[in-house]
Amino acid sequence: MEQQPGAADEQDRALIKRYLDGESDAAGDLVDRYQKRLFNVALRMLDNAQDAEDVTQTVFFNAFLKLRTYDPRYKFFSWVYRMTVNESLNLLKRRKQTVTLEDETAIPAVEAMIDDATELQRHVGKALMKLNPNDRAVVVLRHFMFFSYDQIADVLEIPVQTVKSRLFTARERLRGTLRERVS
Repeated sequence: MEQQPGAADEQDRALIKRYLDGESDAAGDLVDRYQKRLFNVALRMLDNAQDAEDVTQTVFFNAFLKLRTYDPRYKFFSWVYRMTVNESLNLLKRRKQTVTLEDETAIPAVEAMIDDATELQRHVGKALMKLNPNDRAVVVLRHFMFFSYDQIADVLEIPVQTVKSRLFTARERLRGTLRERVS
């Protein structure tokens, strides 16, 4: 059964109100609604399941700590997605400070032909990780989470035109990286 636009927002607001009124089980309902989606965003940003789990847990922890400051005029999912992207970017910054040459040499050589879908996904994932984190965030939200330009702009707090520009640039960089890997 398809929800009417805004129905999910109303359900979120009701769960938030229940939680703030002392019904702790409402927190579990919010986590159930968004955990998988937030994990997938973090995983695409970080390319590491354990880091994605940590980010997802941190986001929920922080969201519940700050829930009284949440403005219900805005979509809850945009609020927690923004937190997820920001927490992922923060982890990438911390991780970048500890990268060694060994990490770079761990990438296996790419075969000349990619005819297996799993292999193609692996190469796309590696190419995605070569993008800078801001470009990666736009690609993940658009092509893996299927967000509209407006939703991406809302989550990342940037103008729609910037979303389009970053997406264009990121696609070109991905295309170039994939060509290098396959040729």
